[in-house]
Amino acid sequence: MSQGTLPAEQLTAIVKRQLKQSIAVMQSVLEDPQIAETVAAAAERTAQAMKQGRKLMVAGNGGSAADSQHLVAEFVSRLTVDRPALPAIALTVDTSILTAIGNDYDYQNVFERQIEALGQRGDVFFALSTSGNSKNVIKGLHRARQMGIATIGYSGNGGGRMTELCDYSIVVPSSVTMNIQEAHIALEHIFCMLVEKCYFGPDFGETRPAVPAE
Repeated sequence: MSQGTLPAEQLTAIVKRQLKQSIAVMQSVLEDPQIAETVAAAAERTAQAMKQGRKLMVAGNGGSAADSQHLVAEFVSRLTVDRPALPAIALTVDTSILTAIGNDYDYQNVFERQIEALGQRGDVFFALSTSGNSKNVIKGLHRARQMGIATIGYSGNGGGRMTELCDYSIVVPSSVTMNIQEAHIALEHIFCMLVEKCYFGPDFGETRPAVPAE
């Protein structure tokens, strides 16, 4: 064993401890009926918006930015089965827009400005923030509400300021960022699956071949 390296049994113990912590958070999410009901209602609202020619916009910072892009990819490409593309856009990907707004105005404006430019009444804005207090996310939510855009928020840490600005607020019962993000991605996948069923019909995916794991 080289200097500074933990024994294998200690490393293994850390793996098991962290998995238990992740499972405990997910179990708490599972046992909260309000979370399931809110995810379902948000999915139904999003499918309705898409049927009316509107779109889903998603934003977050750091790991939540990556989650935003991940979720949008599921809508535009596919999740579990082949089907027509669904309209969704991540507000985290255009570096020219992000740096221009950050430089000319302020980083707090990077989502608000894009919503102002791209959003339409009847759209849906899906905001991700593990703290529930990300300033640029909060400003984006304010702008969305002013424009008649439905708002969905995934957060943790008690929900923060986001909760009062979201039509559909899902608060993961944890204060540990990585555990909140783990729950978020699971609930994002479920959200996408529910939108598919609400959009294409309740039997969607039942008779179609599943996409194999890559």
